Amino acid sequence: MHLKEIKKIYHKELDSLYPKEEVDSFFYLTIEHYLGLERFVLVLEPNLTITKEEEGQLFSALSELRLQRPIQYVLGSTQFCDLDFIVNQNVLIPRPETEELVYWILDELRHVEKEISILDVGTGSGCIAISLSKYLSQAKVQGLDISKKALEVAKQNAIKNEVEVSFLEFDALSLEQFEGQYDVIVSNPPYVRELEKKAMKKNVLDYEPDGALFVPDEDPLLFYKSIVRFAHHHLKPGGMLFFEINQYLGEATKKLMQEEGFLELDLREDMYGNHRMLKGVWA
Repeated sequence: MHLKEIKKIYHKELDSLYPKEEVDSFFYLTIEHYLGLERFVLVLEPNLTITKEEEGQLFSALSELRLQRPIQYVLGSTQFCDLDFIVNQNVLIPRPETEELVYWILDELRHVEKEISILDVGTGSGCIAISLSKYLSQAKVQGLDISKKALEVAKQNAIKNEVEVSFLEFDALSLEQFEGQYDVIVSNPPYVRELEKKAMKKNVLDYEPDGALFVPDEDPLLFYKSIVRFAHHHLKPGGMLFFEINQYLGEATKKLMQEEGFLELDLREDMYGNHRMLKGVWA
């Protein structure tokens, strides 16, 4: 079958579920992943024919996309900070705003020459911890998560990206039992309130792990409270605490850090103009 015909089938099956540009992206991602073909291949070879086996791979991916399974889970991988990460339904799919948080931390630490100790609380796929370790040769990085299955993915990703990160199973709500002193603590904890579910897409609600996303409406900052208390006792003087946050709770999260004694609080917007990142310095 001609590859251009399969592209038409992708649009026929998926255009009612996704914007056409996104369907194009799905098609190009699948041919790159399964066939090793660049997205401009049909411009150069409009009548390119593929084998039955190759057709099967593309149609298998299409059947999963029809169920609105995220493309990252369909392919089993995604890009984050120019690195490749394994992802499955045991971990959240890394978001662009989380990349922005990582780049902010890198900017703060890039010129520090001494060894830096970093703790990533709620590491998931390990995307934050591994990226920091990859780009900061002076960093000694640990990642914590309550999920054994998430930690298995994180460990695979550390091997894949050729970094040494220590991953430990630990509950972010019981950090008073954890030891260590750090220059930087970072976390992208669960922060989506139950009331916000109705605005979320099916591909997130049906496939991504609830425990890494949602918090009760009556106590949406419970993870932040635990991590801020921990950081109070485990950040070195001048150490920095970074959070990804709920865009609707930026001021409340900032106030929480302020009341705990953090200084130089910096609440930043992401590329979409939403308050999604927060930094504080421990005096």
